[in-house]
Amino acid sequence: MQRAAYTTDSLVKRWLRHRLKCRAPLQVSMRPYSVFPPVDSEEKKMLDRMMRVDHAGEYGANRIYAGQMAVLGRSRSAPLIQEMWEQEKKHLKKFDEILAVNRIRPTALLPLWNVAGFLLGASTALLGKEGAMACTVAVEESISEHYNSQIRTLMEQDPDKYVELLKVIKEFRDDEMEHHDTGLEHEAESLPGYWLLKNAIQLGCKFAIYTSQRI
Repeated sequence: MQRAAYTTDSLVKRWLRHRLKCRAPLQVSMRPYSVFPPVDSEEKKMLDRMMRVDHAGEYGANRIYAGQMAVLGRSRSAPLIQEMWEQEKKHLKKFDEILAVNRIRPTALLPLWNVAGFLLGASTALLGKEGAMACTVAVEESISEHYNSQIRTLMEQDPDKYVELLKVIKEFRDDEMEHHDTGLEHEAESLPGYWLLKNAIQLGCKFAIYTSQRI
């Protein structure tokens, strides 16, 4: 009887080790994106809105760069656009994880931003490198300002409580500002009608932010 009990106990331990080994990659993958501290229902609603619109923004930015690459993929500007796009892909992946871990519904408007983002990127790229850079400046400036607004809100709430989330948002804000500055360095402002195009794009960005928070 003792031998049988020992054998059964060993089998249980082996099974538990196997389960932990199988689950380890999932835990490691998800942990960095669990950036929400314990919150009440009102705070959860606020954070859900923030993450929903941030996810939508990064999704739209990815589609814009995809549109630019569809037009300028063989030009001298392609490596620069691809480099910025790779950063946006990392942003989107991180927000995908945040939404999944915290069970946040993405905006129902993603299909619209899928098409609108690609068309915006492609149409401005048809104006040449300067057009693509002008679009980048306008979009990244809008996203940076939106991230700054979120940072101020979280700092006013409790900077210690939201330290991990603030770290993520600040990192992404800095990347977007780098893209903005890159666009200016590559002659965005030399595009005829630059200010008109920039204001039109940023008006669209404000509409996208407003609706993505709510729908």
